[in-house]
Amino acid sequence: MKKDMHMSILKYVLQLAVITCVLTSCNVIRPYQSPNLATSGLYRDHHDIDSTGLGQMSWKDLFTDSLLTDLISQGLENNLDLQMAYTRIQQAEAYFLQSRAAFMPLVNADLGITRSKLSEAQGFGIRTHATQYQLGLSAAWEADIWGKLRSSKRAAMASFLQSQAGAQAVQTGLVAGIANYYYVLMALDEQLAITEQTVMNWDTTVSIMRELKESAIVTEAAVVQSEAQRYVAEVTIPDLRQSIRETENALSILLGMPPEKIERGQLDQQEITDDLATGVPALLLANRPDVLQAELNLRYYFEMTNVARTYFYPALNVSGSAGFSALMLRDFINPASLAASIGASLTQPVLNRRINKTRLEVAEAQQQEALLNFRNTLLVAGQEVSDALSLHQTAIDKMQIRDNQLVALQKSVDYSQELLQNGFANYNEVITARQSMLQAELGSVNDQLQRFQAIINLYRALGGGR
Repeated sequence: MKKDMHMSILKYVLQLAVITCVLTSCNVIRPYQSPNLATSGLYRDHHDIDSTGLGQMSWKDLFTDSLLTDLISQGLENNLDLQMAYTRIQQAEAYFLQSRAAFMPLVNADLGITRSKLSEAQGFGIRTHATQYQLGLSAAWEADIWGKLRSSKRAAMASFLQSQAGAQAVQTGLVAGIANYYYVLMALDEQLAITEQTVMNWDTTVSIMRELKESAIVTEAAVVQSEAQRYVAEVTIPDLRQSIRETENALSILLGMPPEKIERGQLDQQEITDDLATGVPALLLANRPDVLQAELNLRYYFEMTNVARTYFYPALNVSGSAGFSALMLRDFINPASLAASIGASLTQPVLNRRINKTRLEVAEAQQQEALLNFRNTLLVAGQEVSDALSLHQTAIDKMQIRDNQLVALQKSVDYSQELLQNGFANYNEVITARQSMLQAELGSVNDQLQRFQAIINLYRALGGGR
């Protein structure tokens, strides 16, 4: 009777403890809420109220050159950085699955033989040698009263999603990188062709100078100086070819293959949209992978702060075991050898050398750091969008001015060449005109490249690359 009373009291206390824990657990862990970050005015001197932007466009729609789209497809399939990012997703997924399994009890099977030697006193003079045979199962389970396991699971999920966002960031950078190298190659090809044509034009000029020298219209100095200017143009050709080779090698690495020649089109045949709709800045929170990655990192540390809080409260553990234990092998599988136990414990930390407090302080500091990193990532994203928009407008302005410059310089070259042949112009005027023409033509190629790069940069800055 007394024993039953004690068991009833123990049962009542345990029930009361569990109910109290459940009712107070809501004050331990806190639900995550995305921070309210201001995105208005994130883009400088640009206000787009469209609900969609360039970043939501597929790269297959943005780039129309079939050679470029084939290269991007090859890069997405073979790029090693992207493949490494996928393995990080697999690792994060494994940890998430482990966090889900944490709700299940730990179960171990035990099969063993123990041989022991006892002293006369320990064996009471009856048995001094013993062999024990054991076979059984043991289990342990922790009740998730305070939400520690639930918060750990949510943290693992945030880490898993963060790895996916990281892979998307790699893909976005890969698409932009391949496109950028492709346009650089075409620009270098164009500059090489312009320089080679300039050398041929200088050959014509040198021949004219020699004829004029024979006619005593110019001196030998004019002939020699025109030859020198021809070499000034020609000496840049090896550097251009080296730049082309290095760019092809760099692009090959992005494609996941050894360095080789890259097939490509011509710069003046490229078509790409100039409709640079950015969408509202808030789209960066959903579209740009590194911004999403930064918020998921914040969520991870938020949940780890929840986990750190739970260590201040008692843990309820339930354990049990069942199996056979015998001193003689013949008695091993015998109902009399069956042994079983079950127990529960409620452990409240009292003094643990400040471990729990340190864990919480560090978790809160890491959460604050993650929040600051999130804000900074968003600001950098806005800066990159602003820079790309400004760069595109600058390229357009330069191209309009450059067109006028090229027309004027072409007239200058034609007039000075004609005047020189008729003996009315100084050979220095011809040299200056040709030099200026070469620099303007090379600059015109750079202007076109700058325009394309600005669009690519904006596409990446807005989270494009899907």
